[in-house]
Amino acid sequence: MPYCKETIVEHDVYISNGAGKVSIGKHCEINEHVFIQGATIGNYVMIAPHVAILNSTHHFNRTDIPMIMQGKGLNMNPVIEDDVWLGRNVVIMPGIRIGKGSIVGAGAIVTRDVPPFSIVGGVPAKILKTRQTG
Repeated sequence: MPYCKETIVEHDVYISNGAGKVSIGKHCEINEHVFIQGATIGNYVMIAPHVAILNSTHHFNRTDIPMIMQGKGLNMNPVIEDDVWLGRNVVIMPGIRIGKGSIVGAGAIVTRDVPPFSIVGGVPAKILKTRQTG
């Protein structure tokens, strides 16, 4: 792969120091204003500007106490497999797996696992088509 010899992280990328752990593979590009709460990111991954990768949410089941006082859910790091492209303003919800070779279209909110070599988009993200392999 001649394009990128190392991982590049642009300015204003925020990697949370909370309970979530972050692992980033080789030959990745993480553009500006990306928020990573926790994730395992494979090799050859492209992350466009303003992407949010989340690993926890707030509990909200009770109505007798404010949501902020109900606590957070378990930390469930998303897994972004090798050769994935996340478009601008994508949101990846906790515990999601983005399969190898997949593309997530700009503005998508990913609430379900994405099979390998899929192209997804929308809110919530749906499979739009499958990439041809070979």
